[in-house]
Order: sequence, then structure tokens, then C-alpha cells
Amino acid sequence: MENASAGTLRLPTRVHFGYGSRAQLGEVLRLGGRRVLAVADPFLTETPIFTETVARLRDDGLDVAVYRDIRPELPVESLDAGEAFAREYRPDVVLAVGGGSALDAAKLIGLLATYGGPLSRYYGENKVPGPTLPLVAVPTTAGTGSEVTPVAVVSDPDHEMKVGVSSPYLIPSAAVVDPEFTLGAPRGVTAFAGIDALVHAVESFTAARLDPPWDATLPVFTGTNAFTDTIALRAAEHLGSWLRVAVDEPGNRRARQEVALGSLLAGISFGATGTHLSHALQYPIGALTKTPHGLGTGLLLPYVLQACLADAAAAERIAAVGAALGSTAAGGEERARDAIRAIAALNRAIGVPATLKEIGITEDQLPRIAELGSRATRLVAIAPIPAPTETLLDILEHAYAGHLLERSDP
Repeated sequence: MENASAGTLRLPTRVHFGYGSRAQLGEVLRLGGRRVLAVADPFLTETPIFTETVARLRDDGLDVAVYRDIRPELPVESLDAGEAFAREYRPDVVLAVGGGSALDAAKLIGLLATYGGPLSRYYGENKVPGPTLPLVAVPTTAGTGSEVTPVAVVSDPDHEMKVGVSSPYLIPSAAVVDPEFTLGAPRGVTAFAGIDALVHAVESFTAARLDPPWDATLPVFTGTNAFTDTIALRAAEHLGSWLRVAVDEPGNRRARQEVALGSLLAGISFGATGTHLSHALQYPIGALTKTPHGLGTGLLLPYVLQACLADAAAAERIAAVGAALGSTAAGGEERARDAIRAIAALNRAIGVPATLKEIGITEDQLPRIAELGSRATRLVAIAPIPAPTETLLDILEHAYAGHLLERSDP
């Protein structure tokens, strides 16, 4: 397996992980200033862990204002009120507490409060002109990795799929990942966020190798990375071993810790390398079906990897994923197939549908989904195989019908 010969890491200046690590929040926030805008999921603001955390910050002398008008899937128009709230309050630092939508909302509110809208000015890569408000991110789900990544995603009615703002300036100043916050997550949230984290790890590890243009502005995502290979495989090990336990035993503290660590490592990895075809196809699928992001990426990943087996170098990397997920097969080809089987089995165990048909996609929609997916040029470019629209359509047709590996495979 060819190793990446170059790499770039862009991360928060501080990353704290572990039960009780939220006690570091006062110290970390004071590095940004005294006035704290806490952006949080609405249901979270009434929970004891959140109210106790805010009370402790106030006892430590910080002025905390809470903004809670966060909507699922983050419609772009919903950010206007957040921008107005931030401009009136004039925070020194933003504290983001919640799932992916809350963390992404906090990133974009900080951006809009600093430079103004409309947000569409910043769609794509490297459009943010400079530093935004410092941000301390506290995830309450184990999945998005947004606490360490340079991207935020919104739903825009002017587009047929989600759109992203990608810039190193969106990377939080600090991340505090305390698994205690994830203990109350419902089964579905745990499952779909967790499988999305596994997709992040696998797509990061199997991304194409890109040669960075050292004499120019670097792209936000740079493909297979000398720093991240080990991190991505380690993330896959944690998630492959513990996600099912966390879903089945929501109070299992060890499982919650392992999945949170796996998600964090996957975020560190894909925040540098990028993701590819499962994400490119999920964006239009999610817009059509209104299903959770992780459900779509998790459903698609086995079919994407199956298509990637056609490339020898990609198959070798998929085999390494198979080993990380527990395959002991002697040959690389069988380990690669074991990787696909293991992911499909994990999907079944945690309730991820096996086919696009099951989530309401119709066969006549597949060509349009393939066309829209091909427009996610950054994601398609990082894929380990050439992925013209015809290839994307082939993946979708397999995912629609449930054709995975040969019929004779167990």
C-alpha cells in the first residue's frame, strides 16, 4: 500500500477529551474574552448538564448569553436571527454546545457577525476572508467531528442539495469533548451520528492522493495525508468495535467514551483529507428524503467501497480498513470484501436501511441524483476512482436494488 508522501494538519489550538473535561471550559473560554455567546440545541438548554455548565461559567466570572434557535439540518435563513443576536450582544467568544447543526450554526454565526452576509458569499472553499470570532466547540453527539473541522453545512432552498462553507478560519479555537454530554442521546441519533463518523474515517483513509500546491493557497482538503492514515484507521477500530454497544446499551459509559473518541479522531482525519462519494451522493438524497445525514452516508458507504474495489490501490486501502474492523483473512482481496461485509453488518445491527428504496427514493430519481452528486466537484475529485456521472449512477443503482458483492457471498 502506497503511503502519502505529504500532509497538512489544521486543528484547534487545544483539544481536551475525556469524562470531566468540560471543567476546562472556563479556562479555555477566558482566552477569548469574558463575554460568551453560547449557541446550543434548544432541547439541550433545559438539561442539568448544560445548566450546570453555564452556572459554573458564570460563577467563574464570565458573562454568558444563550442562543437556542437552532433548527435541524440548518436552513440558511435560520441563521439571520443568530447573526442579529450576536451583533446585539457583541460577544468576545462563542461557545457551541450540541450536535452538528449547533456546531455548524455557531461557526456561521461567528462568520456572519464578523463579515456580514449573505452567507452565499462564502459557499465553497477558501471564501472566508479572515479570522472569525473565536469558537470553543463542545459536541453532544459522537459523529460529525465538526468540533475540529474547517467546514459547516447548511440547507439552502436555492440549491437541490446541502451546501458547505469550507475554510481553515472555521476551525474552532478549542474543542472540549466530554462523553458525558452524549449519554442522553437517543438510539437513532447515536446510530446515525456514529455511522457517519465511521464513514468519515473510511473515506478519509481511502481518499485520493493529491499533490499540494505548496507555492499557492492550499485547498481546504488535501486528500490522503501522511499524518492521518494512522488516525483514520484508529478511528475505524474504535467505532467498529463499540458503536453497536453504544446503540444497544445507551448508558454504557465505556462505549460512549470509545465512540466519542472514534468520532473525534475521524474528524481530525477528514478535516485534513476530505471525504468523497458517499457524501457527494448523500447531499441530494438527504434533500429529497429529509432523512438524517448519517443514515444516508452509512447506507451508501458499502456500495461506494464496492465500486472502489475496481482500483487495485483503492482495494488495498479498503483491505487495511477490513483489518482495522477485525478481518483476519489471509489475502488482501478477502480483507477488502470483509470490510464491506463488516460495515453492512454494522448498518443492519444499528438500524441503517440497506437500500435507497427503503428511504423513499424511486428508480426514476437516480439519474438526477447522480447528476447532482457530480456537481460536488471537491468530493468527487478526492474519490480514489474516477467518478463520472455514469459511475455515480451505477453506485446508486446497486444501492437502490441492494446488490452488494456477489450473490454467493455470505
